[in-house]
Amino acid sequence: MTGPGTGPVTIPADEVPFDPTVGWRKSPSVALRPEPFGALVYHFGNRKLSFLKSKPLVAVVKALEAHPDVASTLRACDVPEAQHPAYVTALATLSRSQMIERRTP
Repeated sequence: MTGPGTGPVTIPADEVPFDPTVGWRKSPSVALRPEPFGALVYHFGNRKLSFLKSKPLVAVVKALEAHPDVASTLRACDVPEAQHPAYVTALATLSRSQMIERRTP
Protein backbone atom coordinates (compact mmCIF):
# COMPACT_ATOMS: atom_id res chain seq x y z
CA MET A 1 0.00 0.00 0.00
CA THR A 2 1.29 3.47 -0.77
CA GLY A 3 0.31 6.85 0.50
CA PRO A 4 -0.06 9.89 -1.75
CA GLY A 5 3.47 11.13 -2.41
CA THR A 6 4.82 9.37 0.67
CA GLY A 7 5.84 5.96 -0.67
CA PRO A 8 5.01 2.66 1.04
CA VAL A 9 2.74 2.68 4.06
CA THR A 10 2.88 -0.16 6.58
CA ILE A 11 -0.43 -1.15 8.13
CA PRO A 12 -0.07 -2.55 11.65
CA ALA A 13 -1.45 -6.07 12.07
CA ASP A 14 -4.15 -4.80 14.40
CA GLU A 15 -5.49 -2.53 11.63
CA VAL A 16 -5.60 -5.04 8.76
CA PRO A 17 -9.25 -5.75 7.95
CA PHE A 18 -10.47 -9.21 8.89
CA ASP A 19 -11.43 -11.20 5.78
CA PRO A 20 -13.69 -14.16 6.63
CA THR A 21 -13.51 -15.46 3.05
CA VAL A 22 -9.92 -16.70 3.45
CA GLY A 23 -8.33 -19.41 5.60
CA TRP A 24 -7.33 -18.68 9.20
CA ARG A 25 -5.58 -20.56 11.98
CA LYS A 26 -4.67 -20.16 15.61
CA SER A 27 -1.29 -18.48 15.74
CA PRO A 28 1.55 -20.92 16.51
CA SER A 29 2.59 -18.50 19.29
CA VAL A 30 -0.77 -18.94 21.04
CA ALA A 31 -1.76 -21.39 23.73
CA LEU A 32 -5.35 -22.24 24.66
CA ARG A 33 -6.01 -23.29 28.24
CA PRO A 34 -9.43 -24.90 28.71
CA GLU A 35 -11.58 -23.38 31.44
CA PRO A 36 -15.17 -24.09 32.53
CA PHE A 37 -16.32 -20.89 30.76
CA GLY A 38 -14.36 -21.57 27.54
CA ALA A 39 -10.62 -20.91 27.46
CA LEU A 40 -7.79 -18.58 28.32
CA VAL A 41 -5.81 -17.56 25.25
CA TYR A 42 -2.22 -16.44 25.70
CA HIS A 43 0.09 -15.10 23.00
CA PHE A 44 3.72 -15.81 23.93
CA GLY A 45 5.05 -13.23 21.46
CA ASN A 46 3.09 -10.12 22.38
CA ARG A 47 2.11 -11.36 25.87
CA LYS A 48 -1.57 -10.61 25.34
CA LEU A 49 -4.14 -12.56 27.32
CA SER A 50 -7.69 -13.03 26.12
CA PHE A 51 -10.70 -14.97 27.24
CA LEU A 52 -12.93 -17.06 25.01
CA LYS A 53 -16.18 -17.01 26.89
CA SER A 54 -17.87 -19.94 25.18
CA LYS A 55 -16.88 -23.49 24.43
CA PRO A 56 -18.35 -23.30 20.91
CA LEU A 57 -16.02 -20.36 20.14
CA VAL A 58 -13.07 -22.41 21.41
CA ALA A 59 -14.11 -25.22 19.05
CA VAL A 60 -14.27 -22.74 16.15
CA VAL A 61 -10.80 -21.36 16.86
CA LYS A 62 -9.38 -24.88 17.04
CA ALA A 63 -11.14 -25.89 13.79
CA LEU A 64 -10.16 -22.85 11.69
CA GLU A 65 -7.07 -24.49 10.21
CA ALA A 66 -9.05 -27.46 8.90
CA HIS A 67 -11.40 -25.39 6.73
CA PRO A 68 -10.96 -23.08 3.73
CA ASP A 69 -12.76 -20.08 5.25
CA VAL A 70 -14.67 -18.87 8.28
CA ALA A 71 -18.15 -19.75 6.97
CA SER A 72 -17.22 -23.39 6.36
CA THR A 73 -15.62 -23.56 9.82
CA LEU A 74 -18.78 -22.22 11.44
CA ARG A 75 -20.93 -24.71 9.53
CA ALA A 76 -18.61 -27.59 10.49
CA CYS A 77 -18.87 -26.54 14.14
CA ASP A 78 -22.70 -26.42 13.92
CA VAL A 79 -22.90 -22.71 14.73
CA PRO A 80 -26.44 -21.56 13.89
CA GLU A 81 -26.55 -19.24 10.85
CA ALA A 82 -28.12 -16.46 12.93
CA GLN A 83 -25.02 -16.44 15.17
CA HIS A 84 -22.46 -16.24 12.33
CA PRO A 85 -22.13 -12.41 12.47
CA ALA A 86 -21.30 -12.54 16.19
CA TYR A 87 -18.66 -15.21 15.60
CA VAL A 88 -17.14 -13.24 12.73
CA THR A 89 -16.92 -10.22 15.04
CA ALA A 90 -15.24 -12.33 17.74
CA LEU A 91 -12.76 -13.77 15.23
CA ALA A 92 -11.99 -10.29 13.90
CA THR A 93 -11.14 -9.23 17.45
CA LEU A 94 -8.87 -12.27 17.84
CA SER A 95 -7.22 -11.37 14.54
CA ARG A 96 -6.49 -7.79 15.68
CA SER A 97 -4.81 -9.14 18.81
CA GLN A 98 -2.84 -11.64 16.68
CA MET A 99 -4.39 -14.68 18.38
CA ILE A 100 -5.43 -15.99 14.98
CA GLU A 101 -3.71 -15.34 11.67
CA ARG A 102 -4.33 -15.76 7.97
CA ARG A 103 -3.09 -19.03 6.57
CA THR A 104 -0.63 -18.73 3.75
CA PRO A 105 -0.82 -21.16 0.84
